[in-house]
Amino acid sequence: MSTPRVHLVIGPAGSGKSSVARLIAERSAAVYLDKDTVCTRLTEALLTAAGTDPSERDHNPYYQSVVMDLEYATLLDVAGDNLRLGSSVVLDAPFGRYFADPGYLESLADRPGWPRNVEYIVVRVRVDKETAQARVRARGHARDASKLADWDAFWDKASTAECRWTGARILEFDNGGHGIDADAVGRELDRLV
Repeated sequence: MSTPRVHLVIGPAGSGKSSVARLIAERSAAVYLDKDTVCTRLTEALLTAAGTDPSERDHNPYYQSVVMDLEYATLLDVAGDNLRLGSSVVLDAPFGRYFADPGYLESLADRPGWPRNVEYIVVRVRVDKETAQARVRARGHARDASKLADWDAFWDKASTAECRWTGARILEFDNGGHGIDADAVGRELDRLV
């Protein structure tokens, strides 16, 4: 059995993480796991039950202190189930809270049930400020309202967040105005072999 890969696709809102992540999953026959798909219904129910706005994340103390870590734990548990079966996974999530921890990927290897023989690929998706803003506005999610209300502040924080993780191979994609195509993703994945 070949070594399963974990592709962690990171980038600010509107960067096109999901588009790139789906292309990687298709090209590498990996399981595609989007944090929003895995967690949003439960997240909104928890936020509602706590008496907070179910669409507010960035400025919601309950979400930040309780729910967000649960979302990531859930996503990683589902990933672990697939990794144990020998399937590579593509994780589509911002992961920004965890960027400052250089040993974050090592901590994943210590998760109960995660196999030790996993190769980590960090996929950084970059985009310019205007393209990202247009994409966020076009997708029309209520949870993006606070980002759009003060886009400059959001962008300053999101675009300068430095990922300090060690122990991974790195792929970078510029997913600006014209987007990225399957051939470009394929070339980068082939380069890893």
